[in-house]
Amino acid sequence: MFNEIVRAEIWLQDTLESQESIAALAERLGYSTSQVRRRFRQYFGMSPSAYREALRLEKAGRLLVHTPLGIREVARRSGYTNHSAFSRAFLRHFRCTPREHRQSGRRALAKAASEAGGELSPRIQRIAPCSAVVARQYEPGAALPAPDSWHESLNGYQLPLPGAPERAAAIMLLYAMGPEAALPRRDIGVLVDGRAADSLAIPPSLRLLQLPEARVACLDLPDPAGLEPMLAGVLATLPEMSEHYSGDPVRLIKGASGIELQLPLLEIS
Repeated sequence: MFNEIVRAEIWLQDTLESQESIAALAERLGYSTSQVRRRFRQYFGMSPSAYREALRLEKAGRLLVHTPLGIREVARRSGYTNHSAFSRAFLRHFRCTPREHRQSGRRALAKAASEAGGELSPRIQRIAPCSAVVARQYEPGAALPAPDSWHESLNGYQLPLPGAPERAAAIMLLYAMGPEAALPRRDIGVLVDGRAADSLAIPPSLRLLQLPEARVACLDLPDPAGLEPMLAGVLATLPEMSEHYSGDPVRLIKGASGIELQLPLLEIS
């Protein structure tokens, strides 16, 4: 049932703004609600409802620190329909108010950027929608795997995938970084041709991910070990460019010429 529980975790992540119940999740998986709750707690140490709330608050924490959005809008984008309920949940989780979290997070970011040193000039560009075949990984506190290993396997399934380009660019999606990574998770895989994606033979332990069009801040990443200080520097630089990190997964793309860091940007309609 492990693959089903991973699917459950991903569903919780992808439906933060939805008010669907855990019973709806259980129905999707073909198990009883009690089975899903019990097995989910076995793997993740908390109930599905508690995990979804933690994901919502994790997202809210990023939006507060990295965007100028008002607290009510942050609550809405994090899946809360009631501002008071959001404030109470936030205080329980972070032991501070949303406003205090915003202030302390920005001070910490400025300090980290100062310690990283150097001036960064990210390229701002719009990238087209793309498709990727990825595996979900849960490795708290682990260093990023060596880039050359990204092409070797996905959960033991050897590349290239049937029907996928042999030299496809590798991709890693990071959902939380540094102190915000209370629920560490990442996706690692390869970019595939969207036109042929539906015909790929994808094993059950992998999934096809459709990445939407996005505006991103891009920088070349010489060494993955330097990701966190570079990320802090970019996050501190963006407001000076009238840009803000959206809180969506950080993308690392490994192609023939090296690794590119892509930081999705907030778009306010």
